[in-house]
Amino acid sequence: MHTTHAKAVVLLIGLAALARLLPHPPNFTPVLAMALFAGSYIADRRLAVLVPLLAMVITDAVIGWHATLPYVYGALVVTVGIGMWMANRRTAMTVVGATLVGSLLFFSVTNSGVWVSQGLYPHNPAGLLACYVAALPFLQTSLLGDLFYAALLFGSMACWEQWMTHRSRTA
Repeated sequence: MHTTHAKAVVLLIGLAALARLLPHPPNFTPVLAMALFAGSYIADRRLAVLVPLLAMVITDAVIGWHATLPYVYGALVVTVGIGMWMANRRTAMTVVGATLVGSLLFFSVTNSGVWVSQGLYPHNPAGLLACYVAALPFLQTSLLGDLFYAALLFGSMACWEQWMTHRSRTA
C-alpha cells in the first residue's frame, strides 16, 4: 500500500474511533466498521488487527472498561478477518454482506460474553437464550450503525481513491 493510501486508511479509522466519543444511540458505533475496513485495506495482517484494537483501547480508556471487553476485542479480530477475506472482493454488495455477517457475529459473541461474565442470567441454555432475547432491541441500532459507518468508511475511501486516480491522470 502506498504511504499516502496507508495514511488515509489510518486517518479514517482514527476519525471513526473518535465518533465513539460523541453522543450516540446505544450501540450505534463505528466499532465493527473500523475492523472490517482495517481488514479490507491494511495488507499487513498484524497492523490490520493492531490499528482498530489500538483505536478501541484509546477510546475505551476514555469511555471506561468493562468485563466484556475480551469478547468485544475478540469479535473485532474475527471481523478484521472478514475484512481480509473481502479485500479483493470489495463491492457494495460484499461490504453490505460482510457488515451484516460481522454484525450478527459481534452480537452473538458479545452477548455470550455478557451471559458468561455478568451473572445476570443462569448459566444454562435458557439463560443464554434469555440474554440474546434481552439484547434484541440493541441489535437493530447495531445493524444500522454498522451499515452507516461501513458505508461512510468504504464510501469515503472509494471517493478518495477515485480522486487520487483522477489527480494522477491530470498531473
